[in-house]
Amino acid sequence: MTPVLVDIGANLAHNSFDADREAVLSRAAASGVAAMIVTGSTLDDSEKAIALCRRYPGRLRATAGVHPHHATGLADADAGRLEALMSDPMVVAAGECGLDYFRNFSPPAEQRRAFELQLGSAERHALPLFLHQRDAHADFVAMLGEHPQLLPRAVLHCFTGGPAELEDCLALGLSVGITGWICDERRGQALRDAAPRIPRDRLMLETDAPYLLPRTIQPKPPHRRNEPAYLPEVLRETASCRGENVAVLAEATTANACRFFGLTLGPGPEGSIAEVVYVYSVTN
Repeated sequence: MTPVLVDIGANLAHNSFDADREAVLSRAAASGVAAMIVTGSTLDDSEKAIALCRRYPGRLRATAGVHPHHATGLADADAGRLEALMSDPMVVAAGECGLDYFRNFSPPAEQRRAFELQLGSAERHALPLFLHQRDAHADFVAMLGEHPQLLPRAVLHCFTGGPAELEDCLALGLSVGITGWICDERRGQALRDAAPRIPRDRLMLETDAPYLLPRTIQPKPPHRRNEPAYLPEVLRETASCRGENVAVLAEATTANACRFFGLTLGPGPEGSIAEVVYVYSVTN
């Protein structure tokens, strides 16, 4: 039986899906991916993600926020637009927001300003946090520590760190999202070492499509574009690293995603899992 999965982070509004988005969604369903959270990484992208969710309201919901790479594009004057996006009923989390000092496409000071602005908006809208962090661990942990009211309703998307970073995140109460990074024995060894230490009730799965195509996929696809249909590969590799049964881990991560984002999976036509009924928890 194909496990039922939720992809908590897919950039489905990305232009690489423009030519075959319907087919991408169909392949995801055939692979057992019953629901997907469409990532917003700029204000414009968040609007596109919301529009896409309106086209497929039984399958998709969105995040709304600004990735740290684009922090300089989020002016204080944009706060009203950000607030409007976060209040949209299709939005189930604030983000993708956080800090990224790996390339510093936006200066660190601008990243911290934009992150703080989004933390404030998330608090006002009582939204969970969809977080990003790379090479900025100390500042990231410190800033989150100043907003205990937002924790633990926060997930660190695409976690790539090792056991030490993981312990700091767990101490804050964060959930952890694992992508195909775990399928890369070259770059992903730290994550592979950390994966068994993630509490089962705080683990979720994602593709980050179209990025991070799982290296372990066989046969290799004729392209480098990742898509939600490959989420079962992330599941299999994560289960292997943790020494867990695939079906048990699938059930746990799906339950975690539904609880975190306030989703209820419902049966589709002829008993297949083909739609998602979204409900909001009392804390949302």
